[in-house]
Amino acid sequence: MAKKTRASRSSNHNAQLREQVIYLLKGGGAHVHFEDALDGFPPGLRGTFAKGLPHTAWQLLEHARITQWDILEFSRNAKHVSPDFPGGYWPKTPAPPSDAEWEKSVKTFLRDLATMVRLVKNPRSELLRPIPHGDRQTILREALLLADHNSYHLGQFVYLRRALGAWPEG
Repeated sequence: MAKKTRASRSSNHNAQLREQVIYLLKGGGAHVHFEDALDGFPPGLRGTFAKGLPHTAWQLLEHARITQWDILEFSRNAKHVSPDFPGGYWPKTPAPPSDAEWEKSVKTFLRDLATMVRLVKNPRSELLRPIPHGDRQTILREALLLADHNSYHLGQFVYLRRALGAWPEG
């Protein structure tokens, strides 16, 4: 009986851990979510630098998308090859080639985020087991890395929008 209790307790802790990581990945606790920060961003400002800030909105969006894709693919695909660092993680131009490319990047970012959430949510994903093709990384570590990276660039994005006068009041 004690074994079942211990197993049940362990299963409950595992479920709680998954819930907390998913909450973090989705922007839990943050005042702004990525979707909100991107929503309504003026097309004419997507490639604009603000005084004193190093990146445009397009650069931040694409960097977050590329990095997230890399982390996700590393987490689930032994044959994945990461881009060259650092150049492969940033777009080549400060502005998106078109509004369609901006929208595609947003949709891909959100799709890949949802895929990482499903990976963490899947009870068959052993969060603490080292990824076989990695160097002691785990799904948990990669999910936390992704949440941290997205959070950092979300803050930059909001700051950029404010500096460009493109942050909605209210």
